[in-house]
Amino acid sequence: MNNFKKIGMTALAASLVSTSVFAGELTASGGASLTVEGYSGDQAQTDTSFSMGDSVILSGSTELDNGMTVTMSFELDGDNEDSDGSSSYDSNSLTISSDAMGTMTFHAHGGDTAAGALDTTAAGDMFDNFDELVSGNAATKAASLGNNGIFYTLPSMVDGLAVNASLSTVGDANNTGNSALGYSATYSGVEGLSISYGISDIETGAVATSGDQTVMKASYAYGPVTIAYSSSEYDVGTAADEASEQEVTSYAVSYTVSDSISVTYGSETIESGLAGSIDAEYEGISASYTAGGMTISASKQSGDNTSHVTASTDNWDYWSLGLSFAF
Repeated sequence: MNNFKKIGMTALAASLVSTSVFAGELTASGGASLTVEGYSGDQAQTDTSFSMGDSVILSGSTELDNGMTVTMSFELDGDNEDSDGSSSYDSNSLTISSDAMGTMTFHAHGGDTAAGALDTTAAGDMFDNFDELVSGNAATKAASLGNNGIFYTLPSMVDGLAVNASLSTVGDANNTGNSALGYSATYSGVEGLSISYGISDIETGAVATSGDQTVMKASYAYGPVTIAYSSSEYDVGTAADEASEQEVTSYAVSYTVSDSISVTYGSETIESGLAGSIDAEYEGISASYTAGGMTISASKQSGDNTSHVTASTDNWDYWSLGLSFAF
């Protein structure tokens, strides 16, 4: 009797394992990088510093009998993304998609709003490299989708047109449940051309920090040359809150020397809504060499009026060398 019971349990276990194997798959991808960088300016020369980046993304997916595909994904990068230690993941999400319904992603952690997914500047957010030097220089990003937010991509209706929507229900720091909606569209139906527009509400539960962000981007590639432009307007608070208004414009020109080598020149301008403030301006050139899963990169950038004033201590130069691997 016991032998029959053991055989039955063994057969059931084997059946469950076989079912899980055929039902879906688990994949892993990641990367590692080593960067050395330094600053110089009218005020001081900073020490050269080294840093490492690491990321591993695990993704499991399965296709249901009704044609839907369900995917779970999360990323580990060695850092605890939440300052309160509530999550050990940089991002984790559940995605359900089909040709008929489109794609819906529930972000338990991480994620961007419809506008936030577009708000990287054409030049690649060079201002981020100067954040640690002075206060007040950074471009204001749209509030992230936050934990437990939804990002939805509509099914394809027109060739080359992608339409997205986002819903964030977290609200302010006390989680009062303010709903923030966002919409975006990208058209790439003409060879070499891509045009994007997005707008997202910013809801925090307080008038002084609530508003919206609008992002526009365009790029055109012709042969080895690509020209890109972006504009992001951030407007929160009342009409009297000039310091909370901001516009970031950027352009970049890239030249692909070969399949392995590319060079890019870019510029960014951050305009503050505060009366009498000076525009913060950034420009730089970068180059990269790729061989298989390895990329070697170098960049040289400058930032002027980084705190929106003309003091000489607001002018800095930045350089970096990087080595990254994808696996």
